[in-house]
Amino acid sequence: MATPGSTPETAPVVRRRPDPADSLVWEPSERWVRGTKGGVTVVDSRRPVLVWEPGVPVPIYAFPAEDVRMDLLRRSERPPGRRHAGATVFYDLVLDDQVVRPAAWECPGEELAGHVCFAWFGREVLDHWYEEEEEIFVHPRDPHKRVDALPSARHVQVEIEGTVVADTRSPVLLFETGLPVRYYFPREDVRLDLLTPTDTSTRCPYKGVATEYWSWVGDGEARRDVAWSYPDPLPAVGVIKDRIAFYDERVDVIVDGERQQRPDIFFGGR
Repeated sequence: MATPGSTPETAPVVRRRPDPADSLVWEPSERWVRGTKGGVTVVDSRRPVLVWEPGVPVPIYAFPAEDVRMDLLRRSERPPGRRHAGATVFYDLVLDDQVVRPAAWECPGEELAGHVCFAWFGREVLDHWYEEEEEIFVHPRDPHKRVDALPSARHVQVEIEGTVVADTRSPVLLFETGLPVRYYFPREDVRLDLLTPTDTSTRCPYKGVATEYWSWVGDGEARRDVAWSYPDPLPAVGVIKDRIAFYDERVDVIVDGERQQRPDIFFGGR
């Protein structure tokens, strides 16, 4: 296996598809990654390593310690709430009078010795992360994952408690590895008069920031944040701009006259 920090010319790159149930898996990345806090650059690395921890389906980055402002880190008195694959050395981030604890940890084992990881999803320690010049959110993008947004001519309907709240023959279908297909409706094909806007905002490393959410308040069970929209999606999925999608896990979706089985995944149980 390649030694982290080796040059691309000499380092064989690991391309084994990570298995979340397997032991820790890693592979070098050629992306220029930076992380900032309060306008201060804490990480600046052209030698990041993507790391998949056991039981976690999305990756994090590990960085050579020389690419990290180690002068801003101090040994933590307590480990984070979630264990990190055998890590035993943890750090707090100290910036002026602000202390984020715990914020980072040293990678265990010989292969990733001298590398430091930062907490991301759940409670991002740093304010902003960048791959090259594009900001990324929630977690690093997985090179083994693909997201395609394709215009379609399928007839797609969404029902809630027997009421049709969306009906279109020009959806955009978003295919994302490991997740159910999402149907993005033209705004004019959604009964927004039946939905209630909320102040929810979420972020996705592949699509950007969803700043519009709607809830359903009908005669039955209220369903908060059942639909969302990306007013300014990332360029790769620009075709979904201003369109509205629903959690298929919490509504009834009919595609070309066939009622779809509701998927059962984590994201739909918010």
